[in-house]
Amino acid sequence: MLTTLVPKLLQHRTLAVFSHIRPDGDALGSQIGFCLWLQLHGIQAHAYNENQFPDYLQWLSDFYPIVEPRHLDPKDYDGVVFLDGNQPNRFGDMAESLATSGLPLYMIDHHPEPVEIYTDQLWSTQACSTAELVVQLYQQTGLERMSRNAAIALYTGMVTDTGSFRFDSVTPQTHRTAAELLEIGKFKPNLVHERIYDTKTFAQYKLLALAINTMQFHGDGRIGTICVTQAMFDQTGTNYQDIDSFVSYPLAVKGVEVSVIFVELEGRIKLSFRSKSNLDVNQWARHFEGGGHSKAAGGWTQGPLTDAIDRVLSYGLLALTTMP
Repeated sequence: MLTTLVPKLLQHRTLAVFSHIRPDGDALGSQIGFCLWLQLHGIQAHAYNENQFPDYLQWLSDFYPIVEPRHLDPKDYDGVVFLDGNQPNRFGDMAESLATSGLPLYMIDHHPEPVEIYTDQLWSTQACSTAELVVQLYQQTGLERMSRNAAIALYTGMVTDTGSFRFDSVTPQTHRTAAELLEIGKFKPNLVHERIYDTKTFAQYKLLALAINTMQFHGDGRIGTICVTQAMFDQTGTNYQDIDSFVSYPLAVKGVEVSVIFVELEGRIKLSFRSKSNLDVNQWARHFEGGGHSKAAGGWTQGPLTDAIDRVLSYGLLALTTMP
């Protein structure tokens, strides 16, 4: 797919490139792949994220330097690019300040309902991941020029955002793109899968055991919930980075159509939603300071935990009764 974004990006000399806060594999993989694409074309790419790499993705930090933004001066850049998110407030304070600086703004993303502030964008909710969209930039300018590191990073983004290619966002084109990355990068899938999934600690399993004991089911078993409290983090010596995929455990129970995880974090309750039904969790999350995709979304609400569960479930149970 040809995009008008390419010629506009190639007019720049220095770009600030942001991935969203609390980055996942797609955020970091697409950011690294994109910065390496810019580098191919002689453009200086300064990659930023306000948070550290999650432990299971730390190995990606060797592929391209992504640093915490500190006191950025708009005069140092001639454009800003946002990857894997379409609202500047998803990228942190420094990104938001650059978004109002008058610099040209660009976006590459696959989440619904972007704000209308961008000079140009590569956006499609049909893409399984932002990484899949970044591959299109390479395809438009010469896929054969992609480096091995870029191929591995973009493949990582696709793997993590598709649940290892099991979500319904996966299309035949997704598999064709993944195959191209494997061929160009000359690596096998286990290289990425082992680095992502085979590095868990015993403390993470202890945390999972505590969380599973909180699992409950609502609405005739159609909604499953799971909770992680600050006391659990303290007891196991873990943190928010260690709950990756916990929200999927209730969804794997027979009859469950939607799962929600409630996590005590930063004095509030962090919410993550997953769906394998027609219930749009993006709309659900938007009622709780968040958003995302129809099948996967996140949000926030106030505590205490028991009140948060009642408040969030009241919306979800009502949505189930009115769902076609």
